[in-house]
Amino acid sequence: MNLYIFNETRYGAIYGVGTYIRELTATLKNSDINICMIHLFSDRTKIYAEEIDGIKYWFFPAPLSGQQQHQEQWEIYHRNIVYLLQLHIQDKKNLIFHLNYNQKGQLAEELKKVFDCKIVVTVHYLSWCLKLSGNVTRFRKILASEVNVQLDDVTNTIEESYQLEKTLFEKADHIICLSENTRQILQDDYQIEPDKIAVIYNGLIDRNSISDKLKLRQKYHIPDVPVFLFAGRLDDIKGLKYVLWAFKKMLKTQSNCHFIIAGNGAFDIYMKECEDIWMHVTWTGMIDRERLYDLYSIADIGVMPSFHEQCSYVAIEMMMHGVPLIASTTTGLKETVEDGITGLHVPVIEYNDRAEINTDLLAEKILYLLQNPDERQRMGTNARKRYETVYSSEIFRKNMLDFYHSLYE
Repeated sequence: MNLYIFNETRYGAIYGVGTYIRELTATLKNSDINICMIHLFSDRTKIYAEEIDGIKYWFFPAPLSGQQQHQEQWEIYHRNIVYLLQLHIQDKKNLIFHLNYNQKGQLAEELKKVFDCKIVVTVHYLSWCLKLSGNVTRFRKILASEVNVQLDDVTNTIEESYQLEKTLFEKADHIICLSENTRQILQDDYQIEPDKIAVIYNGLIDRNSISDKLKLRQKYHIPDVPVFLFAGRLDDIKGLKYVLWAFKKMLKTQSNCHFIIAGNGAFDIYMKECEDIWMHVTWTGMIDRERLYDLYSIADIGVMPSFHEQCSYVAIEMMMHGVPLIASTTTGLKETVEDGITGLHVPVIEYNDRAEINTDLLAEKILYLLQNPDERQRMGTNARKRYETVYSSEIFRKNMLDFYHSLYE
């Protein structure tokens, strides 16, 4: 079996795609599948190929680097990529092309024209979720709008991206969803046949180490008080402002706690929310994985009030480290964190024009776990068990191998 995994250098780190591809290639090593990574829009100036640890890597330069591309130019680019693949792929038996970015219907079509192959798409995100903060109620109202109604720019963008995604999903032979929630949306709103869709949760290699929490806190000069942690982009879609508002309210009841925020983004916007409580908050910016994992070991509670997650690697990392998680009920996050078992849920409230989180309720949930260490311990233990039985690399490897093999049975 010959598997070609598509990545895009310009977007490789966003939406967890880069992590997904890294974990996928790592877990498929020493299997009966030949793997080739195809990097589109590479910053290299010419086509380049190399092989590392039995995996081939092909890099295709971006067209007209630095300039805005039009749809016609994208079509030419993808057509040329397929032409080059046709020249370079020698073993054309049992071909699988695994796409990881939405709105690639034209690429899928060109591949099907030239190769006897299977097209697989993993849905890492849905464009409307990012634009509408995961508000499925508003999304469905937009899709149901009358043709003669004058549409605003946001509505037009949503409808255009929806049509492009739907085209890709229809052209694909099989679709991998990272949550049951997304599977249901593809069936109900994109009208995709159920037998084309598989739900396979993300998996991570176990990198948890038994660390002395007190020594780690001393290493990073973290006070010996309850610590809760936010990790991710400083972005509206991650809901950080709701945590900061809740934290201010919570400090009025319990002041001996500390909040660590790990990630890059719009610091100026979010730091304004910390006026008068700066001494209770640590901002790390972007940090490497080793230090981030140290913070997981330090943290007593994780907080994820996101408005859109498919199968969050941050949530999986926290569970790997036995951290109980307070999470929103958005998209896939609701099924990742089990309410009352591995953490606590905070509902996302959907309106016709926005989505919000109740900060009073969020503050109550944080306070509850801060004031009940036995519950924290129980949920943290359960979180670790859930990682081992659902999100480990061994489970991910088995699920992906079974899936690929089923395509040619």
